[in-house]
Amino acid sequence: MEVISKPVIAKEILEALQTKIEEEKQVIVHCCFPASPFLGNLIRIWNTTHLIDTTSSHKSKLIHAENITIYPNWTAVPFMKDFWFTLVFSGLPKDCKSFDFKEEIPEEGGFFVKSIKRNSSDIYRIKISD
Repeated sequence: MEVISKPVIAKEILEALQTKIEEEKQVIVHCCFPASPFLGNLIRIWNTTHLIDTTSSHKSKLIHAENITIYPNWTAVPFMKDFWFTLVFSGLPKDCKSFDFKEEIPEEGGFFVKSIKRNSSDIYRIKISD
């Protein structure tokens, strides 16, 4: 019986796996909802929020939300203080150069930030407003 101490993995399989690994990289978006002079401000994020590649229209899905509630629940925004929350999305295509942050919802007031320039860390800080 022959024992193979170091298996050889076909080049095609390695390339396919590498593509899969790159697709699985997550994108982190730190969002700032600017201080508001209004009392009782409420915000939330919908699961239908995406990062949309401006050239291929690829959509990265929202995976996790930190410090903000997901629809239908609401988060109270502190009076006259910037409010920060973090969203984690599935990976963008390797060749993506810029993307839009878009909350696609069936009502007015969805968050939208256009043409965010891609960086090597895939960690972003954006300012949003309603």
